[in-house]
Amino acid sequence: DAGVEHTGTITDEEVSVIQDTWRPVYEVKEDAGVAVLVRFFTNTPSAKQYFDQICDIQDPEEMCQNVQLKKNALNIMTALNMLVVNLRDGDKVNNIFHQLGKTHALKHKVDPSYFKIVTDVILDVLFETFPQVFSAASVQGAWSKLMSIMCGELNKVYTAVGWESIKNSA
Repeated sequence: DAGVEHTGTITDEEVSVIQDTWRPVYEVKEDAGVAVLVRFFTNTPSAKQYFDQICDIQDPEEMCQNVQLKKNALNIMTALNMLVVNLRDGDKVNNIFHQLGKTHALKHKVDPSYFKIVTDVILDVLFETFPQVFSAASVQGAWSKLMSIMCGELNKVYTAVGWESIKNSA
């Protein structure tokens, strides 16, 4: 499980970079979140199984207009915002990961393999949609590290709540 124990490796400088570059994204949070989800569902149609209201929608334009998708997009951006804002508070960050992991494992029963896919999509959308903010290698590196940590931490929560037995009983 190489690469999971990143928690201490986000430097103060990287926290500042992440927080500074997040502001312009969060100003357009709904659009950014919708862009992430539409790309995620277009690239990974199997992920739609967790979203009753959009599982039958194929057309990206139609997805963009879907009220439920917009609501989910805002939820993602709000959770990311809580994470980014609290990056210097280890306890809060751990609580955020714990809540996200628990909800996705126990309530939504989302396969954890989707975390890596969705975090890659988040990075792609940020880098493409905000090139003036995310073009520097140091910025991309800091964000990539954060997404890697997020995947690792969510996977740890899945293990802690007994995902294997949940998955096998589903």
